[in-house]
Amino acid sequence: MFADAGTRSETRERLQIVLPVHNEAESIAGVLSEIHAALAPTLEIEFILSEDGSRDGTPEVLRELATRLPAIVMSEPRRKGYARAVLDALDRAETTHVLFLDSDGQYDPRDFWDLYAHREAYDVVKGWRKPRSDTFTRRLMSRAFGLVHRMLFRVSLHDASCSFVLMRRAAVRPLLPELGVLTEGFWWEFTARAALHGLRILEVPVRHRPRAAGQTRVYHPGAVPGIAWRNLRGLFVIWRAARRVRPTPRGQDHDD
Repeated sequence: MFADAGTRSETRERLQIVLPVHNEAESIAGVLSEIHAALAPTLEIEFILSEDGSRDGTPEVLRELATRLPAIVMSEPRRKGYARAVLDALDRAETTHVLFLDSDGQYDPRDFWDLYAHREAYDVVKGWRKPRSDTFTRRLMSRAFGLVHRMLFRVSLHDASCSFVLMRRAAVRPLLPELGVLTEGFWWEFTARAALHGLRILEVPVRHRPRAAGQTRVYHPGAVPGIAWRNLRGLFVIWRAARRVRPTPRGQDHDD
């Protein structure tokens, strides 16, 4: 299931890697170093680090890391939210393909090569967390939300909200002005709009592990009901707007 390093192309393609970062001072150095070790021997990589109003010294850590690693640091003194941090970073990207990962260390960057192998045939190659290392409550909410997502947008993916994503920049740029309705469910919206635009989507199994440090700042138990309601309402807003536009052909596939 997971590609061997010996199958990698030796071409030094340039790749930018987007990570939103909020209060990850304790673990971000290790996360970036692991990604760099996995990809830099083969690709010319550059991080785009979208720091979002951290209060734990993360901006200072990122600035120091940028002296040792190829990185663009985008830092905001006030919290603007996950979706805006992602969109600002994607707007800054300029390479043919852009890789996205969260900054909590839950993905093994060595699995990138399984996504990379499909970059020419698909516009968006997403991870499929198999198995998923999250709380039961979050997995249950995601499963229920996935049923609604598939019903509304006919997106037949196992893990539409996975945030380990390799995308063709030119293909996704038309989506960027539309995104931001689901401020707490960015990748649900991204996948829905990619399907509505007729982008070719593939999902590939990837490993998923516990956070490198700390706990999630968003999906704590008390916040889950409110997040679920806001995301559900947002999905219907997107769906109603899409009904006024003639649908385009769409394709999703799975690499099992």
